[in-house]
Formats: sequence, structure tokens, C-alpha cells
Amino acid sequence: MPGTYSQLLLHVIFSTKYRERWINADIQERLYSYLGGIIRAEKGVLCDIGGVEDHVHMYLLWRPDSAVSDLMRTVKARSSKWVHDSFPNLARFAWQEGYSVFSVSKSQEEAVKKYITGQAEHHKAESFGAELLKLLRAHGVEFDERYVFD
Repeated sequence: MPGTYSQLLLHVIFSTKYRERWINADIQERLYSYLGGIIRAEKGVLCDIGGVEDHVHMYLLWRPDSAVSDLMRTVKARSSKWVHDSFPNLARFAWQEGYSVFSVSKSQEEAVKKYITGQAEHHKAESFGAELLKLLRAHGVEFDERYVFD
């Protein structure tokens, strides 16, 4: 086989530190666009993005020659610097230390996109903490609840 063929579809979720509500309407659209630019610069494709004031969901196509951990380190570092530079009143803004990532089957793409698009409505009834624990359990991820949130 002469080439490498892949389709690494990922649902990535990460929160602001202590789930502080920093991502308001004033910065959300610009932040999401900036996050997409970082992913493009790293040779990925941001397919969808959404969230609420304290966390972000990204659905993306990633490449097989680079670790997701490297991408997330870059995404969080560059976007945090951008927030500090662009919004001086958000000097205390920070992302949580970790992130959650789930593989997505192409057959589930529309369901994931709908889920991401519906975040504002979804979080009228469920907290981020409850949402994340439910996703971790649904995907069979082993975890110690004492260390899920910082």
C-alpha cells in the first residue's frame, strides 16, 4: 500500500479552569474562530465547535502523524495567550489542565454535531460536571471521580 489513509474523527471537550464562566457572548465567536485557526495551522480540520460559558466542545478531523496531546497543548496555550492579549480584562482566564477526547464513528457524525450545536439548550437542564461524567461512562472510560475536575 503506497499511502496512509485515515479518518480520525474526534470529539474533544475542555473547560475553563474551575469552570469559571469566561466565554461570554462578547468573546465566544472570536474565540471559536481562533481555535479553528489553530487547528488548521496544525493541519487538522475543525468540523464543528460549540459550548457554553465554561467549556468548549470541538468535533475535528485529526491527522495520524501527530498526537492529540500535542494538539491540545498547542490549542490551549495559544488560545489562552490570545484571550489575554485580546481581552486585558480577562487576565485571570485559564483552561483546565486536562481535556476529554472521544473517537467518533462517521455514522455518528450528525448526532455529535447536533449535540455540540445544542449545548446552550442542553445546559439549561444539566451541569457540565454531570455531562462530562455521563460521557465518560457512556464511552467506557475508566476514571477516578476525585480527579476529574480541578
